[in-house]
Amino acid sequence: MTGGAGWLPELLTAIIASVLAITLHEAAHGYAALGLGDDTAKRMGRLSLNPLRHVDQVGTILLPGFLLLVQLLTIGRVEFMFGWAKPVPVDVTHMRRPLQGMMLVAAAGPAMNFFLAWLAGLLVHPVESGGAFLSPDSLGILYRFLGLCILANLVLGLFNLLPIPPLDGGRILAGLLPRSLALPYMRLERWGILIVLFGVFLLPRLVDGFDPVGWALRNVVAFAFNLVLLLSGNGSGG
Repeated sequence: MTGGAGWLPELLTAIIASVLAITLHEAAHGYAALGLGDDTAKRMGRLSLNPLRHVDQVGTILLPGFLLLVQLLTIGRVEFMFGWAKPVPVDVTHMRRPLQGMMLVAAAGPAMNFFLAWLAGLLVHPVESGGAFLSPDSLGILYRFLGLCILANLVLGLFNLLPIPPLDGGRILAGLLPRSLALPYMRLERWGILIVLFGVFLLPRLVDGFDPVGWALRNVVAFAFNLVLLLSGNGSGG
């Protein structure tokens, strides 16, 4: 997949896998909030499986598109994706216990991603069973798509568990903290994305040997990928 249009199937499968992961992550937040008594997302038309309703111009299009093209043009495959969607609106004042409700709503997004990763692992089995009826190229694309689905969901789910507001991990931690600590902690939310972008992209350029993304890919995501394969009956993944 390094020449001509050979990378086109890789591009398409990576886009579809990423869109599914992001869309269902956001939808999970909205449905969790609705179940806890907040219908804000529903009233604003954001309780939807339509990916276009969750698109953020920078986080969903520009940054992932840049990462896709750079990887495909340099190494011919996708090894890492990063991005975000427009957050589903949630009003925790509609919930009986706002901090705990916020924690559950936040946890729903990563939980959905981990479920989707496991589901993609399970789908390997019917693909294997039907392999005799598919061409080698088609079979390879299906395997690659399922692999990218696992990867995209794990990266999105694990990244969002970082304990930095407004990431889901920050809101989960706020729900576990005493109210006197949770409220000041949540004030970091206005700076959260800048903190994340600085730590993930800028700091590695400034500090030699500091590469949290590379470390995560080599350790946390790789371990989680193999765990998903194991739990879905595909061995240890190597």
